[in-house]
Amino acid sequence: MSRTINRVELLGRVGAEPELRKTQNGTAVVQLRLATDRRSRDESAESQTDWHTVVCWDKQAEAVAQYVQKGERVYVSGRLNHHSWETDSGERRSRTEVHAYEVIFLGASNGNGEPRSENGTEDSPF
Repeated sequence: MSRTINRVELLGRVGAEPELRKTQNGTAVVQLRLATDRRSRDESAESQTDWHTVVCWDKQAEAVAQYVQKGERVYVSGRLNHHSWETDSGERRSRTEVHAYEVIFLGASNGNGEPRSENGTEDSPF
């Protein structure tokens, strides 16, 4: 059997205040909108911004909701999750998200000069 890897690393700025929600069974979840910039091929042109949806669960979600604010820089390590569905009107929709294993808060310190981090609850293969 061949080995496969589904791993994403992002370093960017949070585009909106994280909003903590609860699933029907009470599990905490937060979605972050994370902006990353990339240079265009034309050196004279401005960089372009890519927007990513990052999903955090359980205690990680609670920590992100408490400590992360719009505009702050964060590092995210996780995996891609793609899902699709059909709307009530019969349209096919799809979405790709990053499910976070780790979020490092670069906008604040944990008191000893190191960035704070919050590991997810999913088992990371890394």
